[in-house]
Amino acid sequence: MPTRNECVLIVEDDPQIRKFICYSLKQEGFPYMTTGTAQGALSLLVSEQIDLILLDLGLPDFDGMEVIKRVREWSDIPIIVVSARDQDKEKASALDNGADDYLTKPFSATELMARIRVAIRHLHKVGGAKQLTSFAVGNLRIDLDKRLVYLDGAEIHTTPMEYSLLALFFRNIGKVLTTTYIINEIYGIGYGTDTQALRTLMAGLRRKIEKNPAKPRYILTEIGVGYRLIDE
Repeated sequence: MPTRNECVLIVEDDPQIRKFICYSLKQEGFPYMTTGTAQGALSLLVSEQIDLILLDLGLPDFDGMEVIKRVREWSDIPIIVVSARDQDKEKASALDNGADDYLTKPFSATELMARIRVAIRHLHKVGGAKQLTSFAVGNLRIDLDKRLVYLDGAEIHTTPMEYSLLALFFRNIGKVLTTTYIINEIYGIGYGTDTQALRTLMAGLRRKIEKNPAKPRYILTEIGVGYRLIDE
């Protein structure tokens, strides 16, 4: 069994689900701590070295969404929401408030660990993010210094807006970006909530980077929520 250094905080009040998550983490060698309340989570975050949070939204003392907001006031620690709430509006709200990812119950141990590994990789990249100028996923590469994009080793032309969109995804590899977040980043906060321009922009970008835009390999659609650049 591999041994990991990253400590995961499990915030879950359902004993069976908590037991399942604990077992999954133990099998992968992750140290972990558990609590069944929002207040317990906030206390542990202050007193212990926590590297990632698995957060249920339906907690007995106060809503997990409030935990996200409070943590984001002082920390960028990865937060993966684990909840039975499967409404797209709930997912988007959690992500817009600062969560990094969202898993809907029930889920498999394989899916859980895959999401955790993505969050951990992103955590380790953050420290050197300002120094990195080149990113790659599969055969797709971007050079932020030169503002160039390459596919299969050959340079491809992108419009300024397409480049900005792709650069945004590469700076957030593996993370779900909500349509609201993307629109605010690309078009500005005062643009509004109309998603048609973003859909058109995304379609144009996919035609250039995807062999089959109808079945994208690189930028996946999170239905009702937003998009994710895969982390291989």
